[in-house]
Amino acid sequence: MTGTGGEAVSGLREQKKARTRMAIQRQALLLFRDRGFESTTMEQIAAAAEVAPSTVFRYFPTKESLAELADYHSFADRFGQVFQAQPAELSSLAALRATLRELFAHLTPDEAAARRERDVLIVTIPQVWSANVDLLREGARVVAQQVAARSGRDEHDIEVVTFTGAVIGAAVGALSLWARQPEADPGDLIDAALGRLEAGLRW
Repeated sequence: MTGTGGEAVSGLREQKKARTRMAIQRQALLLFRDRGFESTTMEQIAAAAEVAPSTVFRYFPTKESLAELADYHSFADRFGQVFQAQPAELSSLAALRATLRELFAHLTPDEAAARRERDVLIVTIPQVWSANVDLLREGARVVAQQVAARSGRDEHDIEVVTFTGAVIGAAVGALSLWARQPEADPGDLIDAALGRLEAGLRW
């Protein structure tokens, strides 16, 4: 019983740490957006997150580490499972669109807003983009692997490579467009861009 109780306390402690880390990072991203990366200080981030500067440094040793978003509202844990569970009659592109809609549907409004902020800031703030180039590459690799598994192809098949490049490019383009159309929903723009690919861009 003691062991179980200790594990529960430890689990709650880790959840609290994760929430604190995410709250700090979200405030940092909003400041990067509003003030610019270079003009934002760690002290300003601490004030916005309502924590001590030492707490910020405990989770993020440098300002650059605040721009690394691999663990910030990531879909990595669920993407493959949800994608492979899509109906077999759907094309890979239709399955991908359905997967993204399902992943967003399971987020709370606050989580969805933070996720969309994350995606848009990656493509609009140069320092955030450069800090996450490897994350984008990993995302492309995961999409390629999942599409290959679903279609029975090799992930290095030219059709899989072309598919992956097209959807990543469409998503980045849609998010860049959102920066000029903030009244739109970035998730809807990505879905619309993928829909144009699915239709074959016949115009």
